[in-house]
Amino acid sequence: MAVNRFRVRLGDLSVAFIHNLLRTVEGLGHDSQSLRDTFALSPARLAEPDGRLSIPRYMRLGHAAIQLSGREDLGLLTGSRHGAADLGLAGVLARAAPTLREALACITEYESLYAQNYRGQSSLHEDAQGAWLRFYSISPYNDYNRFVVDSVLAGWASQIRHFASNAQCIERVHIEFAAPTYHEQYAQHFAAPVEFNCPRNQLRLSKAALDTALPEHCPSTWNKLKQIAEREREQRTYTRSMREKVIQQLGPLLLGHEPDIDDVAARLGLPSWTLRRKLSDEGSGFRQLLNETRHDLATTYVRDTDLSFGEIAYLLGFASAGAFQRAFKRWSGSTPGDYRRQQRRG
Repeated sequence: MAVNRFRVRLGDLSVAFIHNLLRTVEGLGHDSQSLRDTFALSPARLAEPDGRLSIPRYMRLGHAAIQLSGREDLGLLTGSRHGAADLGLAGVLARAAPTLREALACITEYESLYAQNYRGQSSLHEDAQGAWLRFYSISPYNDYNRFVVDSVLAGWASQIRHFASNAQCIERVHIEFAAPTYHEQYAQHFAAPVEFNCPRNQLRLSKAALDTALPEHCPSTWNKLKQIAEREREQRTYTRSMREKVIQQLGPLLLGHEPDIDDVAARLGLPSWTLRRKLSDEGSGFRQLLNETRHDLATTYVRDTDLSFGEIAYLLGFASAGAFQRAFKRWSGSTPGDYRRQQRRG
């Protein structure tokens, strides 16, 4: 039985994020035209209703913008300018929510409408005292992806202030990476204690903050927008086969170790034997999908990022950089270093 390959991408995000980044650079007194030219960001491209930019390209754009502006804290500055419209339909829906709790649920539950990342998705974790608004790990960290964490967390903080009419809702901030040279800027943006070297990237909100009624709530508009958002999400997240569902689960599981079929079956809520049978019915198998997924991701990481091969090995669950490099040569016929150089020359 012939099976069409389901190609794995690292992820993408709405061009609205790019528009906001360019506005921030220009607000600092710099001409953004060089960035627009280098990354082919024409006015028509930035106005596409469903326009997306790949995650690796966004990281490169952010790094180039930092170099142009000379501001290492550009991610924080960009996030502070985020408004509901920058999240598209999900942001507009959140602004019409009855409470801050439901607004934050919209931002996380409908994240696929404005951004998708193979590494994971944002989430809201509520307990008796409040909730954590959590952004998934994109470690190992470097000059490219710290910008992403900064802009996301600062963007959330900015939107929370708008939603709650500038009330102070954030109690503390946790960030995974070590304190950067611009660490003093974080307190200014979050107006709350900030801790680095934490297990997760997240904002803490009190229960009282979650219960805050939003001034722009309109029940009829809220319910209508929810219907539209749900239809959009179904169209974006619908998967036609079990192999696609397995591939979508592998990303977060690969981090630091090689997952087995039991790991994936548990995430899909299936017994292992059922998953094995369903894949067999589609002419596929777990080991084949694991190898294909690693191959696709390895090619993208080597070609589109500046991650070291040790870092890529960790992201793909290999025991060592040497094991990854041997596998890559088996897949592509060349070493990762030769492949990267060839692609950069092209």
